[in-house]
Amino acid sequence: MDLDAFAAEHGAEWRRLDALTSRPGRKLSAAEVDELVVLYRRAATHLSMVQSRSPDPELTALLTRLVLRGRAAVSPSAGFRWSGLRDFFVVSFPLEVYRAGRWCAGVGAAFVALSAVLIAVVAGDPAVALRFMSQKQIDSLVDRDFEAYYSSGPAENFGFAVWTNNAWVSAVCLAAGVIVLPVLYVLWQNALNLGVVGGVMVGHGRSDTFFGLLLVHGLLELTCVFVAAGVGLRIGWSWLAPGPLRTRGEAVATAGRSGVAVALGLVPVLLVSGVVEAFVTPAPLPAPVKLLLGTLVWLAFLAYVVVLGSAAARAGRSADVDWPDRAVQLPTV
Repeated sequence: MDLDAFAAEHGAEWRRLDALTSRPGRKLSAAEVDELVVLYRRAATHLSMVQSRSPDPELTALLTRLVLRGRAAVSPSAGFRWSGLRDFFVVSFPLEVYRAGRWCAGVGAAFVALSAVLIAVVAGDPAVALRFMSQKQIDSLVDRDFEAYYSSGPAENFGFAVWTNNAWVSAVCLAAGVIVLPVLYVLWQNALNLGVVGGVMVGHGRSDTFFGLLLVHGLLELTCVFVAAGVGLRIGWSWLAPGPLRTRGEAVATAGRSGVAVALGLVPVLLVSGVVEAFVTPAPLPAPVKLLLGTLVWLAFLAYVVVLGSAAARAGRSADVDWPDRAVQLPTV
């Protein structure tokens, strides 16, 4: 490709596109809007031709800038709006969690039942625990490690570590939901860990310490994991059984957008859980007081989801992205 000839042939179009996009907020006439769209599409085509046939750095940079500005003019951003943030936390997030309630409750019931069985098995037979840890590790866990874990570092650092770890577990459940098996594996690993540690503590007469510390933050923390896993499995089920009126791709896309809303909404909830685990669980307060605080935070989250989620469902609200409304928006005429 002769770049000089190419630039000479199309230079006037590029200059015109630059002129139409150089003044943000300027109202364009109907004819200018049409012209802008045409020139933007041509510039995008020219950029593709230059990149594939003769990638000149200067010309590529010029056309990239023009295409980006043209794209911004053809499809302007609505910008940040506080009302959008409010709608997300008042409608989108609680509605999606509420609609996935049966999945989340099912995951939670199965997890709790499996953990209870594992705790009973490990507590009833000391030989089982020895398959996972040595006797020295068991003695250390019972005597000091379990309780000392919650004050093993500065509270703010510990809280941040807990937050990021729980966010990672939730993200895996949501992102890998379409494959199903990774979600089941994550749940199994957490249930096994809980069952072994809980079984060791209960078997050595330390059930008050185990449940007294775990439940303070665990009610909210595990609920977030159940929500993430339930929504993730629902995404996987939408692929396995999309229904008679949708393709698998459409079903997974809809469920996937739901998963994104839940993932974003769980971030502040997991932060609250991390704060409770870092500052309330190890606090020098009577166990009933700490358990009451943890329970109140947990019930507040459940009430938030049920009240706002059910209200949004009754009102026929939707948390899904309305894709037709996201068509190309033209500048103001």
